[in-house]
Amino acid sequence: MCGRFVQSLSPAEYAQSLNLDLFDTAPVGRYNVAPTTGVHVIHQVGDRYRDSVVPWGWKPHWATGGRPGPINARLETVATKPFFRPIWKSGRCIVGADGWYEWKTDPEDKKRKQPYFIRLKSGEPLLFACIGQLPHGDEDPSASDGFVILTGAADAGLVDVHDRKPLVLSPDFSLSWLSGDTSADDALHIAEHQELPAESFEWYPVSREVGNVRNKGAHLIEPIDDPLL
Repeated sequence: MCGRFVQSLSPAEYAQSLNLDLFDTAPVGRYNVAPTTGVHVIHQVGDRYRDSVVPWGWKPHWATGGRPGPINARLETVATKPFFRPIWKSGRCIVGADGWYEWKTDPEDKKRKQPYFIRLKSGEPLLFACIGQLPHGDEDPSASDGFVILTGAADAGLVDVHDRKPLVLSPDFSLSWLSGDTSADDALHIAEHQELPAESFEWYPVSREVGNVRNKGAHLIEPIDDPLL
């Protein structure tokens, strides 16, 4: 987790869930967001908030080899892992989304997987806790900019779908996460103790079309009968 998600609303609508009255009002309209593609990210620059489009995934300039950078960071090690040290203390950001996809493995056939769409029961936008290398001013993102989504162990019923989940915060704690006044230690405490529990979400099976990044459109989040039952 997390390998695909939905960002269909406008940047303004995601910002409004944080009581921020700014950003573009044009819908993003993406129902199959994949790694390496540009994603709208909310972050703080000085005393103001900014919406930037940066790639999902991050690789520091000093990392060698042809492998792409990670798209997720494990909460259990992100604060101490040298790889993420450059962005952990100063690169906190939030990604607004409608929900995310997870693939459940068929216990009878490990090669067979069924995608599920997971969203808030309230129907409200959800807010991923992220870190990244982000633009510092009004300049466009650089080639080295990018972000990763923090993930933790799945709890309660979500474990039946996948053993990991993205860290989703409430609006209040999302603002604390973004704030430059929040220390790295306090940010870690927020991530460890303030994520929304499984009871806040609902999930259902969707078409396997979502597995192909070329497939797009709102039909990808329509529920289907679960073929694994």
